[in-house]
Amino acid sequence: MVSKGFLGRKSGKGFYIYQEGVKNKSLNSDMDSILESLKVPPKPDVSSDEDVQYRLVTRFVNEAALCLQEGILATPTEGDIGAVFGLGFPPCLGGPFRFVDLYGAQKVVDRLRKYEAAYGKQFTPCQLLIDHANSSTKKFYQ
Repeated sequence: MVSKGFLGRKSGKGFYIYQEGVKNKSLNSDMDSILESLKVPPKPDVSSDEDVQYRLVTRFVNEAALCLQEGILATPTEGDIGAVFGLGFPPCLGGPFRFVDLYGAQKVVDRLRKYEAAYGKQFTPCQLLIDHANSSTKKFYQ
């Protein structure tokens, strides 16, 4: 964008075309080629509707577990309540820790590993989830 002179308001162009004295801005059609070159084709083995949903949920769950592991959260209950009421985690899933207990830590870790292979380290499961997956008796809620 910079090499094409698309610097935003100061150059009059960016994602939008800015005109002095005009409040409404229009899309910059010259951006189409840039955006097209940055498109990443979907990976068919992890792009079903179900996979998209689980990519969102498992990443969220992994981050919550990492917060518990690092002492940012004192209890799983804190994480579940905060996630549902503060961050929009689906209430029907009960929060990230309740979800792990109901769905199964091993299944969560397996999905994270699948997504890690396709998308990279942002899906690497945290040690706490791995520990729960390795022991079928470990639960966040007894």
